[in-house]
Amino acid sequence: MTRNLIIGAALSSLVVLAAVMSFVWTPFDYAALNIPDKLQPPNPTHWFGTDHFGRDMFSMIMVGSRTSIAVALVAVGIGMAAGVPLGLTAATRKGSWLDELIMRGNDLVFAFPSLVIAILITAVFGAGAINAIIAIGIFNIPVFARITRGAALSLWEREFILAARVSGKGAARISVEHILPNVANLLIVQGTIQFSLGILAEAGLSYVGLGAQPPTPSWGRMLADAQTMVSFAPHLALIPGSAIIVTVLGLNLMGDGLRDWLDPRLRVARS
Repeated sequence: MTRNLIIGAALSSLVVLAAVMSFVWTPFDYAALNIPDKLQPPNPTHWFGTDHFGRDMFSMIMVGSRTSIAVALVAVGIGMAAGVPLGLTAATRKGSWLDELIMRGNDLVFAFPSLVIAILITAVFGAGAINAIIAIGIFNIPVFARITRGAALSLWEREFILAARVSGKGAARISVEHILPNVANLLIVQGTIQFSLGILAEAGLSYVGLGAQPPTPSWGRMLADAQTMVSFAPHLALIPGSAIIVTVLGLNLMGDGLRDWLDPRLRVARS
């Protein structure tokens, strides 16, 4: 294993552990208001201090981690579930009207960032974590479709694919049995990268009020609440900001390490 993979996995595991533990234990009730103890700096009782309502920041960070992870994970799952089949289909029909339709549709979605898609969705259905998931998931679909198509096209002229075609296998069966396993490593790495981008997107949507709604904690909304109090309570911004940085850094390092570990050419070069 590479150093990046080990460090990234350690940081990511720390965040996942905090999210899992928050289901059964937090130091304090994350939603409990305690006005007399508001805006306390980090101390032995409140490890990360308290916010302007006296809520324990450490407990809110723990619960906020599961919000970010859940939104990003489901959004990446939506992107892979829809994008991978579209990419495989486009590769099998290269140059056809179906290929053009899929790729031009991808270009259309790429023209609208996830924030714009979220605004359109929330304008119709209202703000919330579910709509944030849909917005980020829709934006992930063309990412996986393009990567899958590009990787699949490079495989269709390989000898083992030609042998499968000669044996009578159809394009759909070849895509599932031969193409997909050979692009799985690339999709895993890209999924890790999109997961980190999903964390950032969820934080951005929550920052502008389009993500998870109160009383559910969200790192992005914690940053939004802190922006008017940074001068006298900097921990309100530093702590959720640091949580986002650590999570995204860990996922990016893990994605980079997975790429090096799973790529056989890089393994040969290292040996």
